[in-house]
Amino acid sequence: MDDEKLLQLLQQDPDAGMECLMDRYAGLLYTVVRDQLSACGCVSSDIEDCVADVFSEFYIGMDRYDSALSSIKSYLCVMARNHAKDILRKRARQNRHLLQEDAQAVSEIADAYCVESDLMERELRKEVLDAIKNLGEPDASILIGKYYFGISSKELARSLRLSVGNVDTRAHRALQKLKKQFGGEV
Repeated sequence: MDDEKLLQLLQQDPDAGMECLMDRYAGLLYTVVRDQLSACGCVSSDIEDCVADVFSEFYIGMDRYDSALSSIKSYLCVMARNHAKDILRKRARQNRHLLQEDAQAVSEIADAYCVESDLMERELRKEVLDAIKNLGEPDASILIGKYYFGISSKELARSLRLSVGNVDTRAHRALQKLKKQFGGEV
């Protein structure tokens, strides 16, 4: 069937005309689109959607087709190539946008997290814990229980078999020793 008869069939019986058009050119358009989209990692469903869009656009805009300028085959191939390039451009814009969002997120995380200050904080914690341990018992247990674990003086007194006043006095004196050791005013 030549192009003129195919166009007449499309106008008289659109269903039969589209079926004939698709039978004749679907494989060719699939190859054209696949060749364009294979670089961006598109799957076969993306390619099939693109080919279906080309057939739809051809049918909707059939009045723009001029048989004097090109054959239906050439016209469809150009449409398929252009539609595939549009998809590539759209994906490239989406990827650029995602990359910008990712770069911004990484930058925000990097700004919020400073390796040097984190390392210094860890070293300071270790130094403070070592100094507390060097105070000896029960002072070390009192400070760790009271200030690291939030245990009340009453509970500490019960577990260490001391009076509440004794626990508070030892905690105060131990803090004074630490303050002096780390160069603070007593």
